[in-house]
Amino acid sequence: MANKAKSPLRNHRARMERRGFVRVEVNVRKEDASLVRRVASALSDPSRQAEARKILRQRFAEPPKVSLKTLLASAPLDGIDLDRSREFGREVDL
Repeated sequence: MANKAKSPLRNHRARMERRGFVRVEVNVRKEDASLVRRVASALSDPSRQAEARKILRQRFAEPPKVSLKTLLASAPLDGIDLDRSREFGREVDL
């Protein structure tokens, strides 16, 4: 007969999933491990999570997507000569 009891680890992970947590595994240098643990701790602590998210989003959030048209419209073009000369090159006999 198969053992149908869930392991304590499986129960813990199911509880965490119901609370909205996911398990994430990252590989970092040894000297950065404690830093990553403290960041994860701050993000899971209700009293510190809002400030931690704000700081991390300000520093590491992806910049908003900007279309090429918007980018060119906002470019500082003062003092740039955009006129091309009308020289067509040299004459060639074929």
